[in-house]
Amino acid sequence: MRPFSPFSIKTKLGTLVVVSVFITTGLLLVALRTDTELRFITVFSVIASMLITQFVAHGLTAPLDDMTRVARAISHGDFTRRVRGAGRRDELGDLASTINLMADDLEAVDRHRRELVANVSHELRTPIAALRAVLENVVDGVSEADPETMRTALKQTERLGRLVGTLLDLSRVDNGVVPLRARRFEVWPYLSGVLKEAGLAAAGRPGLASGSGGHTRNDVHLHLDVFPPGLTAYADAERLHQVVANLIDNAVKHSPALGRVTVRARPGEAPGSLALEVVDEGPGIPEAERHRVFERFNRGSANSGEGGDGGTGLGLAIARWAVELHGGRIRVAESARGCRILVTLPGAPQAPH
Repeated sequence: MRPFSPFSIKTKLGTLVVVSVFITTGLLLVALRTDTELRFITVFSVIASMLITQFVAHGLTAPLDDMTRVARAISHGDFTRRVRGAGRRDELGDLASTINLMADDLEAVDRHRRELVANVSHELRTPIAALRAVLENVVDGVSEADPETMRTALKQTERLGRLVGTLLDLSRVDNGVVPLRARRFEVWPYLSGVLKEAGLAAAGRPGLASGSGGHTRNDVHLHLDVFPPGLTAYADAERLHQVVANLIDNAVKHSPALGRVTVRARPGEAPGSLALEVVDEGPGIPEAERHRVFERFNRGSANSGEGGDGGTGLGLAIARWAVELHGGRIRVAESARGCRILVTLPGAPQAPH
């Protein structure tokens, strides 16, 4: 319930009534003492009341007219318009602030939609163009359909598949149709399997990575550190796999030659919780960019110039979604060297007493 304001519309309307009554009463007293005809007093009181009412009504209806114009502009796709008078200390000021906040949100959503279409179009165009060039060369007889050519075509096809799979994950995220199937499992064999898959992906297909880019990194050592050895976690294994795989992929891409990526698991502060870290030896993330690393299509300054990995910038966004789906938290933690990303999962919900 909105707290009482001395400048609320109810107060203004009440003041209008009181002032009108006082004016009419005062003119009647003047008429009785000066023998002025009642009809003149009535005319004067009506005119005075109308002038005061007109003044107050203009102050109330002018913001509503402005809100109507802004709402009509928003309905036609113009999200840049804002309502004036958001600083008023009454209900209309509150309404103006709410409309402006709504316009800000709609403008942000529209900007994100445009960026999404532009980025997805760009990401799809690159592998499609490369695949088309390979196939055209084979059809035109410029190159033979030898295993090397087919591997090049396969690489671009798999890149397309990974990108489409990532976009489907984002679609399920936005629609909220991904259920959480949490269970308790041992951390060491689980993470060992994830690291083994990451190592096989790099060693088994040179030129391919687990992300959407075509990055070759089979020179980075993956190290697993779990303590105590019998540590268990309560989570959705498939969703957690997305988190760890994307964090490893991101860490490997930014590691130096012959670098080391460490996946560390420890019990969390709360009973049954899990603290998971992925640490690399790369250039790290500047403090000014840490709040943006989990945004969609954000590649960071270290990944945007020469030598960038060509990824979509979606992996960390999906990792954040999967962690938050568990009710956990993911963040960039302080590290003396490289980048250290910390994931905390709350564990199994406590049964009510």
